[in-house]
Amino acid sequence: MSNELSWVPDGVNMELPSSARIYDYLLGGGHNFEMDRTLADRLLTVVPARDMARLNRAFLGRSTQFLVDQGIRQFLDLGSGVPTVGNVHEVAQAAAPDSRVVYVDIEPVAVAHSELLLQDNPNAAAIQADLRDPEAILNHPETKRLLDFSQPVALLLVGVLQFIPDDSDPWSVIQRYRDALPEGSYLAFSAFTWDGNREAMTKAVEVFKHTQEPIHPRTRADILRFAEGFELVEPGLVYTPNWRPETEAVHEEDVRHSNLFAAVGRKV
Repeated sequence: MSNELSWVPDGVNMELPSSARIYDYLLGGGHNFEMDRTLADRLLTVVPARDMARLNRAFLGRSTQFLVDQGIRQFLDLGSGVPTVGNVHEVAQAAAPDSRVVYVDIEPVAVAHSELLLQDNPNAAAIQADLRDPEAILNHPETKRLLDFSQPVALLLVGVLQFIPDDSDPWSVIQRYRDALPEGSYLAFSAFTWDGNREAMTKAVEVFKHTQEPIHPRTRADILRFAEGFELVEPGLVYTPNWRPETEAVHEEDVRHSNLFAAVGRKV
């Protein structure tokens, strides 16, 4: 733990595992604690969490590239997590160097390491905030510095909505962001679902009860409601590996293991 403590920022909850750090561990990152790794290993006994993380991360990369191809140059990435390979600014700025990105996460480790990664990048920033507070995020000085809401913006909510319980009304939260976006903006999102393997996901819910962010998987119908006010682009709401795959052949095992629905929609 002594080596770990050398990079721990102030304000980190050292009592419970964090979803952002668990995700980092599942993707092969090094910014996590023993308690995160222990819980992730428990999770791997009930769901193919490493495949779920890998496939979700791949969706983020493909959807970001798609958005750049549509002319989008501004990105608001909510629940961005601990930086790892294939961050939004890396994908977007490789294709369009003038792309601007604001990362938002509630986890101090994720924000601290994002700030370190971005210290020499004037077109990207990270802020610590709760995505359930759109006004605080939209009015944050870094958001105002980097994003021009008179021009289209991509709102990214990739692999984060399952952490928002129904009583926080995530559908209403998304609508508040949507209202701030001009026409021609996009929403890209993915979320845990019961529909693939309810028994396994029920066990995952039990495992996540011992973290800072319990999960709330949803049916396809409830996940589709996140896109209200947006016109979904092809292929619509599908499992993550089926969203515009880079090759024609999608492994059936990847589809069975994905357990997250994903989609991209355009505000009209």
